[in-house]
Amino acid sequence: MSIVLGPHQYGKAETRVVRIVRDTARHEITDLNVSSALRGRFDAAYLEGDQRSVLPTDTQKWTAYVWSKKVNPDPVERYGLALARHFVDGYEPVDAARIEIERYDWTRAVVGGVPHDHTFVRTGQEVRTAAITLEPAATHVVQGFKDLVVLKSTGSRFKDFLVDEYTLLQPTEDRVMATSLTARWRVTDPEDDVDWNAMYDEVKAVMLERFATLDSLALQQTLWHMGRAALEAFPRITEIRLVAPNKHHFPVDFSRFDEENANEVFNADDRPYGLIFASALRDDAPPAGDAWLAYTGLT
Repeated sequence: MSIVLGPHQYGKAETRVVRIVRDTARHEITDLNVSSALRGRFDAAYLEGDQRSVLPTDTQKWTAYVWSKKVNPDPVERYGLALARHFVDGYEPVDAARIEIERYDWTRAVVGGVPHDHTFVRTGQEVRTAAITLEPAATHVVQGFKDLVVLKSTGSRFKDFLVDEYTLLQPTEDRVMATSLTARWRVTDPEDDVDWNAMYDEVKAVMLERFATLDSLALQQTLWHMGRAALEAFPRITEIRLVAPNKHHFPVDFSRFDEENANEVFNADDRPYGLIFASALRDDAPPAGDAWLAYTGLT
């Protein structure tokens, strides 16, 4: 029996890049959290401590900063693709690169009834995410978001579930359904003309429409229909994965009071919670490779 070195990679995690475009008096801001990871012929670094093929993680950090000036980081996917190509094309030992990005939104402060040119307020319903994997077999762009909190006050049921001696949950024909949604969708070998901002906005809108209008029998069913709707609307997307924790809202028991609670007052319980995973993909989807690498709960 012998022991061998397994799969490995290295990189720089969570480089905070804030890019302000100051070409005119009206400034634009893009606020990112960028992580990079390289894979390739680095065995000697692990086995012998030989660093001659290693691009330092500190260099990767500074590259993320400089390339945010070379390539406008809005949209983040275009910036991530450029960064990944720089590492793979520019350094002979590097076979593959992965760039993960979180984007934080800002809107202009309103001063005197007018949006201000260079003052911003942190906003955003969710955190936009992107992961670009450039490897010999393919290029994968995984676009998405996390922490999108959504709630519908009716139009959701849960009944006819399996019951045993430990089941206390009562079936319901009308409940609050709420979750903090994580969604990621994969585009493999994208063309250079993809409008990433439009795709992001439209996929989010399509999924929210299905969440709102579906007469839901379960959160599982809702996630499936949301993912399917995204694939039906966007042929470039080959696969989508969703993670949704139940944010339970239980009607408060008013039986001891002279008052009725007709699904109007709820206790919002944050723990414990159901955690639901779903995915939808085309039956001819190209292999994902390492597109989902490091996405906890999505692999």
